[in-house]
Amino acid sequence: MKRIAIIGGGISGLTAAFTLEQRRRAGVPLEYVLYESSSHLGGVISTEFVDGCVVEAGPDSFLTEKPWAADLCREVGLEDQLISSNDTERKTYILLKGRLVPIPDGLMFMVPTRILPVVFSSLFSPLTKFRIAREWFHSPASSDQDESVAEFVERHYGSELVERLVDPLLSGVYGGDSSQLSVRAVLPRFAQMEASHGSLGRAMLAGRKKIVHASSGSPRPLFTSLKDGMQQMTNALAARLCASSICLSTTVQQLRFKEDGWMVSASGAGAPELFDSLIIATPAHAAAAILQSVSTELANELRGIQYTSSITVTLGYGHSVRSSLPPGFGLLVPHSEGRRLLAATFVHNKFSHRAPEDRALIRCFFGGSRNEEILQLHEDEILRIAREELRQILGIGAEPLFTRVYKWKAAMAQYTVGHLERLNRIDRLREQLPGLALAGNAYRGIGVPDCVHSGKQAAEQALFAMGLTSSAAAPTAVRSEP
Repeated sequence: MKRIAIIGGGISGLTAAFTLEQRRRAGVPLEYVLYESSSHLGGVISTEFVDGCVVEAGPDSFLTEKPWAADLCREVGLEDQLISSNDTERKTYILLKGRLVPIPDGLMFMVPTRILPVVFSSLFSPLTKFRIAREWFHSPASSDQDESVAEFVERHYGSELVERLVDPLLSGVYGGDSSQLSVRAVLPRFAQMEASHGSLGRAMLAGRKKIVHASSGSPRPLFTSLKDGMQQMTNALAARLCASSICLSTTVQQLRFKEDGWMVSASGAGAPELFDSLIIATPAHAAAAILQSVSTELANELRGIQYTSSITVTLGYGHSVRSSLPPGFGLLVPHSEGRRLLAATFVHNKFSHRAPEDRALIRCFFGGSRNEEILQLHEDEILRIAREELRQILGIGAEPLFTRVYKWKAAMAQYTVGHLERLNRIDRLREQLPGLALAGNAYRGIGVPDCVHSGKQAAEQALFAMGLTSSAAAPTAVRSEP
């Protein structure tokens, strides 16, 4: 009987455990133990029900384009609970000199694919519009050197597009700074498009035509979620695990690597236990701490992966506020506007089933690499800032019916320039420790589907290391596009 330890009970660790549980039920001779330091499973995925509204503490959805999360939901019996974003309502605004300016039609993430909507938009200056038009004539180019997203985009479209569009988009997704984030790790597809087409606009159009030609019916929605919130997913996973294999409120204190496996010492778990394989599905800094005594070099590489913190503030309002809001999914705030707010989502517009018809549900985002200090503020002060900025931007003076504040310290991995080279070093060092697998948002994608995929891959690597499967899943190339 082979034994596997899983450290970390977030979505990555839960997926790894579920993958192993499926194999166990199919007759593979194995057992597993999942160690989670907190009192609950699911990590940052957490849902509350307040005043008839579905309130998400962490991620509220996942990209439909990446299939792994939706596939997992179907595996655990949640297919009828999957819901799509209301893309007919999809409009996003940029706060520009205190005014809300819609992102023009024809922009696919940051790439203009239609010239006329951009020409008539007040979001960009005449010089930037000229650069957007000129970008269609870029020649193919490739480089082995990594560069920041800001440098990459500035070469194509200029600094204004970085400031007004790219930086706020990436702040909303990563809580990061486009001048620090790696284009090859965060936007690998864009680097490939530059190599093959030169112009990002021409490459994006060519790719879209292929998709339309290959598919039939209506286009897929941008986002997918669950009717009763994202915690449905983690609850369903946890319910399918062997209850005796889950150790909550249990912190792994020490690891020892031996010829016959991994010795795991954990608080409240009794004597150290021996395992044949080990899956670490924690943030990289936590993985570094417990691997320090095993491999200083690997721990240092893991510690080099930076993180930012975030705060989500949800405010519920009545019908008068709902009717006063502009149509669309929400707004993004460039750093140049001098606000603490990074973004705000009109949740009641983005998804059905999130709020009654007479309720407005607004979700605000704070923190990120430029505003870590806001985490030190008391919740009342954070709420005051959120309400004041919503008043100034959207004219909301009403008292909220309810509020929720969630703080997530060092939860968002930052794929800085050189991230892929760091991953190669981590993989080489990990391979020197037989039976070790790593999973989570620190490596090859920060979204829920990426974490699901990494958890499944880690489980398959552990099975292969123990001779319980004939092939190991190689790490998938980074696919981190928001």
